[in-house]
Amino acid sequence: MGSALLATGLLVGVTLTIPAAAETYRMRGSDDVIGQAFYVKTRAQDTLLDIGRHNGLGYDEMRAANPKVDMWVPGDGADVLLPTRFVLPDAPRDGIVLNLAEKRLYYFAGGGDVITHAISIGREGLSTPLGSFRIVRKDKSPTWTPTPQTHADRAKEGRPPLPAVVPPGPDNPLGDFAMRLSVPGYLIHGTNKPWGLGMEVSRGCIRMYPEDIERLFPQVPVNTPVHIVDQPYKVGWSGDDLYLEVHLKEGQEAKPLDQVIPPKIAETPGVSVDWEEVQRAVAENTGLPRLVGGRQKSAQGLYLDMIF
Repeated sequence: MGSALLATGLLVGVTLTIPAAAETYRMRGSDDVIGQAFYVKTRAQDTLLDIGRHNGLGYDEMRAANPKVDMWVPGDGADVLLPTRFVLPDAPRDGIVLNLAEKRLYYFAGGGDVITHAISIGREGLSTPLGSFRIVRKDKSPTWTPTPQTHADRAKEGRPPLPAVVPPGPDNPLGDFAMRLSVPGYLIHGTNKPWGLGMEVSRGCIRMYPEDIERLFPQVPVNTPVHIVDQPYKVGWSGDDLYLEVHLKEGQEAKPLDQVIPPKIAETPGVSVDWEEVQRAVAENTGLPRLVGGRQKSAQGLYLDMIF
C-alpha cells in the first residue's frame, strides 16, 4: 500500500472541515494528469457518501479507493483517501468527455481549464450510448415525460402509476437542470436522489449531483460536443512520468498486460515501463493514477538537471 500511495502523490493530514474540493484544474502543457489525491479524517457522523459528495466524488470511486473502510460507519478519526487525481481520457479535448468506466465527466472549458464531476450512468441492459454527440437543448426546471417502458416497469413492480408528464419540483427525477443530447432520449441532468450517485443506476441518462449541474449548466453552450467513451484503462503523461489509472467493474476480466499499455507508448524508444507496477495497478484497481514508467533522460539531460 505504501508504494501505491507514494506513486500517487498524496497529501495527508487534511480534515473534513475543508471546503469542497476544487473541480477546475489547469492542464500543464501536454500533460495528461490533473489534480491531487489526499486524505481526510472522518468525524463520527460521516459516511463515505457524505465525504464523497462534499468532494465531488461518487460511490464507486470512494469504495474503490477505500476498500477497507466501512462505507456507512467509517468511525471517528478514520483516514479516508479522496481519489481526486485523474488521468484524462483518450478523447478529443473539446467540449464534454464522459468516461463510463470511471463514471466521470470532463468539461474542457478552454484556456487549458478542465472541470470534472462524478456521474451516474445507465445500468445493465439500459447502458449509456457510446459515440460523439452534442448538446441540442438546455432546460432549467425541466418536465419529465416517462417512457412507456418506465410505466410498464412500475406496473410490474407494483408501484403507483406516474402521470403522463411530471412537472418541475422535488418529485422530478431530472432535478432542476437538464441538457439534452443529439441522440434522442438521453440527457445530462440533475437528480432528486443524489445519495448513491456514481453508480450504474439510470435508464441510460447521465446524472449529476444537483450542486454540480447547477454550476456546470450555465457554462456549457448549446452545440457543445459530447464524446462518450468507455476506457477502464487510462494511460497518460505527467512530465516524463507515465501513469496508469484502472477502473475495472467487479467480475470484469482484465486485459493481458501488454495490451494495458498501448504499444505506441510501450515500444517508443527511450520509454521504459515497469510491468510489475502495471500488474499491481490492475490487481489493486483503486481508480488512482499509479506511476508505471517514464521517459529515459539522456546523459546530457541528467547533467543539466544536476546543475540546475
